Amino acid sequence: MVILFSKQRASELLTVAASLLLLAFAGCATVQQPQRQNLVSDDGQIRDCARSFKELDAVVAGAGVADIAARRVEGFPYLRTDRFTASFAESAISDAPVREAWIDRMRELDAAGRRVEIANLPAAEIDRFDVSGRDELVSLTHQCAALMLATDLRHKSTIELLAQRARVKDDYSSTKRFFGLYAITRLPFYSGVTDWQEEATQKILLARRGEPPEHPVVRYLPPDVPVYSRAQVRELLAGAATDPLGLPQISEQQRERLFATYAPVLEIETTGDFDRIGKLLWSDSDTPAVEVSRPTVYRRLAFTRYEDRTLLQLVYVAWLPERPKDSNTDLLGGQLDGIVWRVTLAPTGEPVLFDSIHPCGCYHTFFPTPRIEPLPSPQRTLEWAFTPAVLPSIGEDSRLVISAETRTHYLRNVWPAESGDGTPYSFADYDELRTLPLPTGGSRSAFGPNGLVPGTERGERYLFWPMGIASPGAMRQSGTQATAFVGRRHFDDADLIELRFRLKE
Repeated sequence: MVILFSKQRASELLTVAASLLLLAFAGCATVQQPQRQNLVSDDGQIRDCARSFKELDAVVAGAGVADIAARRVEGFPYLRTDRFTASFAESAISDAPVREAWIDRMRELDAAGRRVEIANLPAAEIDRFDVSGRDELVSLTHQCAALMLATDLRHKSTIELLAQRARVKDDYSSTKRFFGLYAITRLPFYSGVTDWQEEATQKILLARRGEPPEHPVVRYLPPDVPVYSRAQVRELLAGAATDPLGLPQISEQQRERLFATYAPVLEIETTGDFDRIGKLLWSDSDTPAVEVSRPTVYRRLAFTRYEDRTLLQLVYVAWLPERPKDSNTDLLGGQLDGIVWRVTLAPTGEPVLFDSIHPCGCYHTFFPTPRIEPLPSPQRTLEWAFTPAVLPSIGEDSRLVISAETRTHYLRNVWPAESGDGTPYSFADYDELRTLPLPTGGSRSAFGPNGLVPGTERGERYLFWPMGIASPGAMRQSGTQATAFVGRRHFDDADLIELRFRLKE
């Protein structure tokens, strides 16, 4: 088996080795089992693989290309998890089929993250490894992962340790909340949130009563792709019943048709290019730009849990160049903005719940259908589930039309209608954002190692920090979107819907 070796000169290796010896005891205190034991294993292949993963992770961190779409599992450098996958940890201890599927999914998440990180490494960093190129480096990580997984997970105690570690920490800082006197400051923040919710509800009610938009509207239509009937979607989802995690097996072609079936029509009041959707790209700026001449909606599959079932979710993301500032004191304006729209399907294929945020995680709004009803909040002053309107059952021949305001891109209405005329948009895979081409060659993620889009900071971060969210208002990668200032809530919480709604049979 080929193992990763550095090409550094012998003298450099000696220097590094000496440094490692000096830091050995400190390293043992920070590197978790079983990785700590693997680094000094008597098995040469295990030892070399463990050291290779450690070196690769150090190079990735040093180059600033770490990807946190899924989070690393301490002590298991070949596994990563997300909130949905982490929710199976307890069941995986005692249920062998669930455990096998759970570990396989964590392997897939790590493999995807490794591919992204290796793709985004500068060429000079790839040259540090004794490989012919990026593809070989990726292949070698697969080989090492398979070897270490088979070695590490032979014992029940290690499985139990993995179940404890395979968690995703919430994206709130308890330290910030402590020093920000959260117990007190949360009250005026909650008042501000409820004021915005009341204003948003009134705008939606007025739009539903026929009040026209104040500005010209540009209408964006889904791509002309064949769609599924409700019966076909139900048949497609039926395959999930045989999967231990409840995941349907969907081909790429089926994905395209599924996304086309439930894709929304976007109607955006347009007073400038800042209101036009487009394709994200790197130019000569440190912040990604939006090419508005190419209307694009990014999409990804997601999953949530409801009781003992896994529900499929379709997530659509439209990027806009900016939220322009109204004045020099505007705390909410800044580069890049967007609309995130999510469709949650019942096992029958019927859409039962829709919800939306901006990519910052802000303005989380739910639109239930008659098949699902909201549950009361367990606490009076808590951001729970803002539900300004209930949608009717969506017919198979109808699409949802999402109407948004100019500049702020707040939702002004959501309703079912026929597609009509408009400008077609193209689909793009959300994962493309993790390896966007650079003008000078190579690639770079739209998201930094912390999940934030660089250069999209908002002035509100200086005022809202006591709520514990890192850089409030900045655009974020999926999996890092905290959606409540008061309370703790994430767009991808596995129990988000189960806690807040009751699905009617």
